[in-house]
Amino acid sequence: MSESRPIVLSIAGFDPSGGAGVLADSKTFEQHQVTGFAIITANTIQTENEFQAIEWIDLSFVIRSIETFFQNYKINAVKIGIVPSLHYLSRILSTIKLLSPTTQIVWDPVLKSTTKFEFMCLKDPLDLNKILSKIDLITPNYNEIEVLIPGFIANSLWLKNEIPTSILLKGGHNTSEIGVDRLFLKNEIIDLFPSEKKCFEKHGSGCVLSSSITANLALNHSQTEACKNAKTYIEKYLSSNSTLIGYHYVQ
Repeated sequence: MSESRPIVLSIAGFDPSGGAGVLADSKTFEQHQVTGFAIITANTIQTENEFQAIEWIDLSFVIRSIETFFQNYKINAVKIGIVPSLHYLSRILSTIKLLSPTTQIVWDPVLKSTTKFEFMCLKDPLDLNKILSKIDLITPNYNEIEVLIPGFIANSLWLKNEIPTSILLKGGHNTSEIGVDRLFLKNEIIDLFPSEKKCFEKHGSGCVLSSSITANLALNHSQTEACKNAKTYIEKYLSSNSTLIGYHYVQ
């Protein structure tokens, strides 16, 4: 294996349409010239228009897969996608941190599919802040952030500076400022404004954005640079055609 490319790992679902999940992540990784690995958390039956069924992968199998990769390779960054519960996520994070404390972790908290199928149960009696403290960046949309952290926007909880991770709040669901993403860092908030490109809705666009950020982090970009570069990448993807499955381009 070439040593010139950093290695990134996607831990996410398998979408046979290739628009989301590990297939979309792998396409994105390759365009960023990083070496992409993948571990699936779920098998699905779906198209870009319809979600039919899901089978979750046993957690012990996922943990064994993670251990195998980290014992054999230097993994620079990890993107985590759909998981069924906070317990499942917590075990994944603890395993990564034990094996490689410096590996950067991005979590795309996909709570529902674009076709409204609910993936994740948030009823676990676990401390979400403790889980988030093991993650470098999360990439929720406006609907997801209010489920994960009730009052984050409505009650301006971000002002209290108590969230133990960076947050890229995606603007696709913010009707007042569509396309304006906000990056919440420890002591700074950065607005990422959309370009003038004509963009179209895409199945799995959140997967593509988060995997682009992960690749950029592995390439030693700062969180701010990684998010800015990923926004450029996702806009090219969203503007690539008018269908729900986009084309990936080299930046």
